[in-house]
Amino acid sequence: MSESIVVAEQVSYRVNDAVLIDDVSMHAQPGELVALAGPNGAGKSTMLRLLAGDLKPESGTVRVAGLDTHRAPPAEVARARSVMRQGRSADVPFTAAAVVSMGRYPHRSDPDNSKAADLRAIGAAMERVDVVHLAARVFATLSGGEQTRVVIARILAQDAPVVLLDEPTTALDVAHQERVLAAIRRMANEGRSVVAVLHDLNAAAHYADRIVLLRAGAVCAEGAPIEVLERGLLSELYGQPMIVTDHPTRNCPLVLTSDE
Repeated sequence: MSESIVVAEQVSYRVNDAVLIDDVSMHAQPGELVALAGPNGAGKSTMLRLLAGDLKPESGTVRVAGLDTHRAPPAEVARARSVMRQGRSADVPFTAAAVVSMGRYPHRSDPDNSKAADLRAIGAAMERVDVVHLAARVFATLSGGEQTRVVIARILAQDAPVVLLDEPTTALDVAHQERVLAAIRRMANEGRSVVAVLHDLNAAAHYADRIVLLRAGAVCAEGAPIEVLERGLLSELYGQPMIVTDHPTRNCPLVLTSDE
């Protein structure tokens, strides 16, 4: 088993009297895609921001690629992890190609890097998520789904060993959702450690190696999709009757809502 490259140990975080993350421990290894799932308000995005170093834990420790992301120099952190956040600005006055090229900024201090390598990484990233035809478009003029794909391309171009994604399939149609999820899965297959907030339990079931289910800021279940996606647990967690069965074409569970 590989040593974990993302490690959170007994992490807690609060805002005033509200406990948003309560004694959470989790990890992710190279080559692994871990999904953070759970109902609205469970603490998924907050946990991702703690992993990224955007927030400082009140207690506990977070290390990514051996770095304390809250204390390490920003340039080192940028080379260690790439992040897709919620609430990104939609009025970015740059072209899509320029936005993707920003992913190469952390590599400018690398003596082994070159402009040719940057261009290859940018082109390959845009091709992978089908945004080459958007290269000259101003980011602010793109649809929400197109903007999401451009941001994913920027993350691919950054080529960090750890990838942190907050709801990467937001605003995507079915075809592009599958294409982006496949690209994310490929990131993990290539050896990166990927942690993604996913609301779609069926996407998590098919693409994730492990699922961490959060409830009220605490871990209520963790394990392989077949272990975590259990009818009784999900029905109770979401307050909605659920059915879990075998997917008819994919080797994973299928989660359906029920009237009973």
